[in-house]
Amino acid sequence: MITAAALAFLALVCAVGAWRLVRARWTYRAPHVAIVLWQALGVTWGLAGTGALLSYALEPYGRGVLYGLHAFAVSAIDGGYGPPEPYDLPRIFAFIAGLTAFTVLVVVLLTAGAQTLRARHRHRTLLALVSGEDPEVPGVRVVDHPAAAAYCVPGLRSQVVVSKGTLRLLSPAELTAVLAHEAAHVRERHDLVLLPFAALRRALPFSRTVRDAQREVGLLVEMAADDVARRYCSPRRLATALLRFGTAGAIPTPHGALGVAAPSSAVMARVERLITPGPVLPRRIRYGIVAFSLTLTASAPLLWVMPH
Repeated sequence: MITAAALAFLALVCAVGAWRLVRARWTYRAPHVAIVLWQALGVTWGLAGTGALLSYALEPYGRGVLYGLHAFAVSAIDGGYGPPEPYDLPRIFAFIAGLTAFTVLVVVLLTAGAQTLRARHRHRTLLALVSGEDPEVPGVRVVDHPAAAAYCVPGLRSQVVVSKGTLRLLSPAELTAVLAHEAAHVRERHDLVLLPFAALRRALPFSRTVRDAQREVGLLVEMAADDVARRYCSPRRLATALLRFGTAGAIPTPHGALGVAAPSSAVMARVERLITPGPVLPRRIRYGIVAFSLTLTASAPLLWVMPH
């Protein structure tokens, strides 16, 4: 019972932490650190919430969630061994709810990943037909379209794509900034950061906190790519490129890709941050947040294997 209570408390801490983090603005000063914290909150909330239900349901086995699941599976298949005392109705309901919630989270995550991979495969096939190379932007696929577009297709065969409209719209310095931004998305695999939150949004479509979390992580990912890009170009050139895209009516980013096009509120937040950057979060605080995130992520799996 103690383990179930600890897991329930941990899930509550993560839910409250996510609600508060959505409204925090220190995250803009250290987007990479904030992304690590968001991932820790999401993973821990999923494991702690489902683990609390399963821990309570499997308490009669007395050896932790993982042992209880194994013992239940063995007893259900061949009747080898079961709990020392029969299940009561609340434990049956808790077991069904916990196992269903855990299964839904895993299935939704795998489904979202599979759909994203299929969308990227289709888009790469399309790009092979409609895009080409331009000596002015080596290594970049150029689409013959008058509207502005700039995005990356992550993966093992990652590609950065721009339209001819973008080449006409941006100055050479602005184009360099945009390409550096997209290359940062590819190099840091920001698609993998966003995937769990997209899956969680599918699993809980009516949750305002989940919706806000997905939006906030999406903005932080863009800011993290901005920080990498500003090492190779002027922050003001990247800011002016964002504003040009915002006023030119850029093409929406294809499914499975990461692009420069974004809602106007997110663009303005990024532009303001690039033009008037705030003070960097002190190193000791950044290291402290990362250490807390790692501890939080490890706590739920440890509670899954602890005896009741």
